[in-house]
Amino acid sequence: MSALGPDAMGERPPEYRAPQAESLLRQAIEIVEAARPMPLSASSMINKDEVLAVLQAAVQGLPEELRAARWLLKERDDFLAKVQAEGDQIIATSRASAEQMVQRTELVKTAEERARRVIAEAEDKARELKLETEDWCDQKLGAMEIVLERTMRTVASGRSRLQGAQSSDADPVEDATEPPPADGFFDQDDG
Repeated sequence: MSALGPDAMGERPPEYRAPQAESLLRQAIEIVEAARPMPLSASSMINKDEVLAVLQAAVQGLPEELRAARWLLKERDDFLAKVQAEGDQIIATSRASAEQMVQRTELVKTAEERARRVIAEAEDKARELKLETEDWCDQKLGAMEIVLERTMRTVASGRSRLQGAQSSDADPVEDATEPPPADGFFDQDDG
C-alpha cells in the first residue's frame, strides 16, 4: 500500500505559513500598549490608521488559515476514502480467490485476515489523522480565541476610559449596569 500524498491526489497542498493573524493581533496590542498618554488624562493617543491597518490585515489572514485547516480535513477524508476502497478491493479479491480455490481454505483464511488487518490499520490511521487534525484546528482556534479575548479586553478598557473621560465632563447619568428596580417591568416572576 503506497503512502497517500498530495501528488497522488493530483493536487499540491498550499504552502504552509505560520499563522499571520496571531502576530498581527499581537502587533495591534503592542501599538495600543505603547500609545503615548495624553497630558493630564488617563487616555492614550494611538494612530487609528495604523491600528486599523493591522487589524484588517489580521482579518484578511484568517480565511487563508481556515482554508489550510479545511484542506487538512479534505486530505483526511480523501485518505479515508482511498483506504476504504483499497480495503474493499482486497476483500473482493479475496472472495474471488476463495471461490476459485475452494480446496485451499487456508489461503482464503489468510486473505480475509490480511484484508481485516489492512482495514483495521486503515481505520487506525484514519482515526489518528482525524485526531491530529482536530487537535491542530483546536490549537489554532484556541490561539485565535486568546488573542481575540485580549483584544476585546483592550478595546473594552479603552472604551470605558473614553466613557469615563466623557462622563466626568457631562452631568452625572445613571449607571447603565445597575439592575432595574424590583417593581420593574418583569414582575410576573413574583409570587
